[in-house]
Amino acid sequence: MTSTIGILIFDDAEELDFVGPYEVFTMINEVFQRGDKERPHEVLLVAEHDTPVRCAKGMVVVPHTTIDKCPKLDVLLIPGGQGTRREVKNEALLSWISKTSTSCQWVTSVCTGALLLTAAGPARAKRVTTHWGFVEQLRARNEASEVLERVRYVRDGNVVTAAGVSAGIDMALWLTGQIHSPAVARNVQRAMEYDPSPPYAAEV
Repeated sequence: MTSTIGILIFDDAEELDFVGPYEVFTMINEVFQRGDKERPHEVLLVAEHDTPVRCAKGMVVVPHTTIDKCPKLDVLLIPGGQGTRREVKNEALLSWISKTSTSCQWVTSVCTGALLLTAAGPARAKRVTTHWGFVEQLRARNEASEVLERVRYVRDGNVVTAAGVSAGIDMALWLTGQIHSPAVARNVQRAMEYDPSPPYAAEV
């Protein structure tokens, strides 16, 4: 049975926040190598409108579907980026997130996408994380029960929030292990050659 994963995109979304998890979730289809048989995942980029979305660093992306036409989702992922500061005031989008999340097996975010999950309701009164530069702002909203820092991702029930940008890959791999198995997640990680060894250690 194919599960449907929806990744919300909007203007000024941070590219790697959604492209990283997209790579993980679509790589699973290759790892399973089912040929013409049913694929494990259908991964959809979902936007409010059907026009191209201009992301934070200039990447232009065409969504697969819109919030009005989106099918029932098993997993919802909300990326971050400067666009979240605008979209947190978008009542139509917040309403869609709230409604859609009620039937999802997993509801997730990367970076400041946690802002939309707490504002819309799915992550309200839950433990979350976000980009280190946004921790205090999210805490000040008093919507989450706790905003953790210095962690890559946090699970509270079926809500999983990841810290900034690259942490979304870690979260998506962990989620792959939960949906399928750790062995499948390891195979996806190997197929992606995801074995981080950054040349410089950043101060944190």
